[in-house]
Formats: sequence, structure tokens, C-alpha cells
Amino acid sequence: MKALPILSIAGLYKKFGDFTALNSIDLDVKEGEFLAIVGPSGSGKTTLIRLLVGMDEATDGTIWLRNKRIDIVPANKRPTCMVFQSLALFPHMTVGQNIEFPLKIKNVDAQQRRARALELLDLLRLPQEYYSKGINQCSGGEKQRVALARALAFDPEILFFDEPLSALDYRLRKTLEKELKDLHARTGKTFIYITHSLEEAMGMSDRIAIMRKGEFEQIAPADEIYTRPVSRFVAEFMGDVNLFDVDNRSRDSLQISPMAVDSLGLSERGGTLMVRPENVKFIAADADADIKVTGTISADFNLGSRIQYEINTGNDKPLIVETLRDDMYQGQLHDQVTLGWTADHCHLIRERL
Repeated sequence: MKALPILSIAGLYKKFGDFTALNSIDLDVKEGEFLAIVGPSGSGKTTLIRLLVGMDEATDGTIWLRNKRIDIVPANKRPTCMVFQSLALFPHMTVGQNIEFPLKIKNVDAQQRRARALELLDLLRLPQEYYSKGINQCSGGEKQRVALARALAFDPEILFFDEPLSALDYRLRKTLEKELKDLHARTGKTFIYITHSLEEAMGMSDRIAIMRKGEFEQIAPADEIYTRPVSRFVAEFMGDVNLFDVDNRSRDSLQISPMAVDSLGLSERGGTLMVRPENVKFIAADADADIKVTGTISADFNLGSRIQYEINTGNDKPLIVETLRDDMYQGQLHDQVTLGWTADHCHLIRERL
């Protein structure tokens, strides 16, 4: 028998005056899942999270936690917890007092509170002597860990995160991403994570939900969204991409082999052909390839371990090619080159009508 989702959203709708922030969305989240919700500013991410934790009321629709409807339950009565970007720690309290705060509200006795706080310090890999340390004596990363420990002290069914790492520097952010993923695995809790960062979403989550104009454009594992996006919007949102309009009359500047035409279904009807920059290769002009295009190198960019090239093929947008440093093009800017890739590395996008 299929397990019921821990969280189920049905027909959720939110309107502010004449503006529709959420347009009748549905979502099921499995217990123990790490779901990342991403999208551009104004797509509805923050509105959704505020409805899920009870900070705002929905215009219509329902939110179920297991078999209980919680959209009609006050925020402080819901078995969920939010970790904010601002962290909202109490600056006048010690680390231990901050972690114990939710337990104190529940009237847990002092000895049990301290034992649980020390246990959570261990879980978040903070030294137990931090129990008596002032919050303002902690670094940014340490404060993040304290905020997570306090959230876990609630023992919530679901932890919600509203861009908790966005204010941190890159190196600390990458460290905490790994720790969050590890924490998720060790606790088995359900995480729902709002972020603008695709790197965060792809590196940590089991599934990614991409929002656009108050709706989910696609919900799937990161690899599926990256390689098989359902729309141009998703393809472009998930990083650098090459997109070509292809139909029976026009295939931009591409040379497509008959076998590739059949395997991609181009003989039936067209669409948008997608290939990621890392799958495009420099080839000899007379080499065989499922799909070929010629052009001129107009720019190159050093990305550390990788080199990115822009190729002018006569289309409105340059073709982007990305190689490892060891495979970099052995030539110069403005060289005329031939690029090729296999049909297996393409994806044909046919937009929903």
C-alpha cells in the first residue's frame, strides 16, 4: 500500500487585492523528504511558506499534515517550525537558553531542558561548553547551528527554511549546505527549503519544485529537471543552456542527421531543442555527429577548473560551450570552428498549451 504523504496541499490559492500570489497549487511531500522550492523573485515562494507555517491565511484551498487539516490551526499550535534568514535568536540569552526556549514554553523541567540542549549541541557539532556562551560571541556559522538546534528542540514534524544561508559568505555557505544535508540524513526529518540558489537546491534536495507566477512549473529530482525540463523557462532557470527552435521549416543553423531527426521526434512536430554547454564538443569539420553547427569563437571565460566559450553561429544568442581545463580549445579567438553533440545529450521541449 502506498504511504500517505506527510504534507498535502490541495488547490491552495492566495490573493492580495487584485494580485494573485498563488494560483490553485497542489503538492504532496513524502515523510523524510528534502524538498527545495526555487523560483525568481515574485514567483510565490515566500507566500507559500508563510501559508504553510501559518503566518498568513489562504484565500482558498487546504493544507493537510498527515490526516489533520492544519490551515485552520493557529501557527503556534502546528507541529512545524521555521528557520528564518534572520535566525531570530535572542541576543540577551546564552546559546543554551536559546536552544531551550521552546522546551521552556512547554514547561519541560530545567534538568531535562539542559540534557536536550547538550544533546542538540552534539548533533549540530558544537562543543558542549557553548551552552553558556553568549549568542553575540558566536560566529555567523555558529549562530546558524544554534538556530537549527532550537528548531529541532521543538521536535517538529516538518522543518521549513526561508533562505537561511543567503546572508553568509560563499565558503561558509558551502560548508553549511553539507552539514544541512548530513543533518537531514541523521534526523530523518522532513525539510522544506526555500532558496534563490540553484546550487543549494541541487546539492541538498531530493526533489526541486520550480515556481513561476504563483504556480509550480516542474517538480522533480534535480537531475531530471536539469536534463529534461518541461519548458524554456525551466531550462534557462536551471543554468546556462543552448536552445534552438526546430520544426520542419526551420532548424536555425543546425545540421541534424536523419537518424537524430527520427530519434528526437522532429519529423512529427517541432519544438525547442536543448543542449547543455558541457555536452557540446569541438570537432573536426568533416567529423560525423548527430547534430553539428559551425561558428566563430567570440569570447572565452576562465572559470577555474573549466573554460567557457561563446560561439557566434549567426543566431540571436551565442552558442555556449564549456570544457574542462585539460580539454580546452587549442586555438585563438575569432577562429572558425565546428561543434557537435549526440542526440542522447539533447532534449526536445514541447511547451504545454
